[in-house]
Amino acid sequence: MRQTLDFLLNDWLKVEALNQRERFADHSSETFGAVLDTSERIAREKFAPFNRLVDTEEPHFDGDKVHLPAATKAAMDAFVESGLLAAAQDYDLGGMQLPCVIEMAAKTFFSKASVALSGYPMLTKGNANLLMAHGTDRQREVFAANEFSGRWFGTMCLSEPQAGSSLSDIATRAEPDGDDAFADVLGPRYRLKGNKMWISGGEHELSENIIHLVLAKIPGPDGKTLPGTKGISLFIVPKKLVNATGELTGERNDVSLAGLNHKLGYRGTTNCLLNFGEGRFKPGGKAGAVGYLVGQPGDGLKCMFHMMNEARIGVGLGAVMLGYAGYEASLEYARQRPQGRPIGPSGKDSSQAQRPIIEHADVRRMLLAQKSFVEGGLALSLFCARLVDEEHTGDEASATEAKLLLEVLTPIAKSWPSEWCLEANSLAIQVLGGYGYTRDFPVEQYWRDNRLNMIHEGTHGIQGLDLLGRKVVMNGGNALMALAGRINATVQQALQQPALAEQANQLAAAMARVGRATKAAWATGNPEEALANATLYLQAFGHLVLAWVWLDLSLCATGENDFARGKQAAAKYFFAYELPKLAAWLEPVERRDGLCREIEDGWF
Repeated sequence: MRQTLDFLLNDWLKVEALNQRERFADHSSETFGAVLDTSERIAREKFAPFNRLVDTEEPHFDGDKVHLPAATKAAMDAFVESGLLAAAQDYDLGGMQLPCVIEMAAKTFFSKASVALSGYPMLTKGNANLLMAHGTDRQREVFAANEFSGRWFGTMCLSEPQAGSSLSDIATRAEPDGDDAFADVLGPRYRLKGNKMWISGGEHELSENIIHLVLAKIPGPDGKTLPGTKGISLFIVPKKLVNATGELTGERNDVSLAGLNHKLGYRGTTNCLLNFGEGRFKPGGKAGAVGYLVGQPGDGLKCMFHMMNEARIGVGLGAVMLGYAGYEASLEYARQRPQGRPIGPSGKDSSQAQRPIIEHADVRRMLLAQKSFVEGGLALSLFCARLVDEEHTGDEASATEAKLLLEVLTPIAKSWPSEWCLEANSLAIQVLGGYGYTRDFPVEQYWRDNRLNMIHEGTHGIQGLDLLGRKVVMNGGNALMALAGRINATVQQALQQPALAEQANQLAAAMARVGRATKAAWATGNPEEALANATLYLQAFGHLVLAWVWLDLSLCATGENDFARGKQAAAKYFFAYELPKLAAWLEPVERRDGLCREIEDGWF
């Protein structure tokens, strides 16, 4: 994997050029390499050996505390000591001022070693990054800084038992905490009451404190909350109360664990139902969890989407690395497992030795599919991270383009790896046959862990609605046109190389087909008709993007060595076996097929 990672960063994304920018001027290819070396070592020593342990020894709650294997704490301590929580932050925050693309590259090792263990720091970084973007100076100093140092960990609390993805239906309320509510130095102070479900990292003893970012509605003068998403605000709700300088007061906030969810995968990450303001703890002598407003009232979703969009790229990368782990495990198995004999003119010769299963064409097909999915998905994830650097440190024109590209690619960066790197895990099991279905080999756990990624941070259906319903049509389709410009540039380059001309023409035709389908879907202007097949559109759009990525990679992966030939073969596979699926997915989109929208309940 490291060779592929280095190729993507250095040969394709040209990350060393970032060192010419003021923010990254202290860095070099050597410092980037050192960060990756350190991450790889910690992941290998502290995460990977315990991935099975944290899967089999699930978190349990004794009514007072959540208990986790000691290896979980050791892994978190090693991660904190490395300074990687603050890797992309300013020096005065204890950070390294690393580019986002290098930070994400470092994350690959941890997600591959144990995606469940890596969930705690991922959530903490996302939480702190949100506060850096939307919090007050004091909120940054007290909450974000302590998260970046690893003293405290963080969560995001959106969903509720009755409202999963439907955030407009959340019922958690936040009421001003007395007459002096707007005088608190940590921000306007409220009391929250409600329940939050599916909260990863919601309770543990891994850090001194847990900082919850909670969506809740503020009631109006009549005591009623605004309908829909208008009244949703965002609050900092610490597990343990702190003072204005970030020291613990010794008082427990009114946040309590109602129970742990028992999951198919990701078992090493606690997943919680949390009660806010049930009265088990009474800070200041009264019920209600103390929370501090982030931003302005009613801006909760705008603030939270800062963390959610970052988390969506992170989820996609996690899915990639689970697929990558399965690919490598099945590749190793296929090279060692003898079964079957060559077929000659008169059939099989049982007197000959069995051959490794990697010599069978169908096994090679499954391995090549995995390679095209996981290496293409890794390239996409790192490309999106490189766009984040461009948006924040590039010139005005490149920053504007990067922002547009991120708008349209974020749904793909989350959803495509979540589906197709899961398929890679399924193929890994198939390569191992019956052994793959047992717990004697790791590939079944990789599949179980990866199955969550199609759900959390927005299901496929939600990503499809976001892409077709908003991203490709907003601002006159500017984001879609920005992507089309990039794809066209790659097509024109590839047309100059005879070996890539056929793929270039395929990609150009696929892009034209997606453009026609986009217009056809919205031809009547009726959202119900346009979006009925949004998930199919998402799948087709994702395959278009990945075909572009593979063609662009093919322009860099030149040479006659095994590494380059492997990349070229993976690209050929994707164009020959995967891209043709795009047409079948787009047909119902183009004709605005109404079957799934019109079928009645009773017909099932």
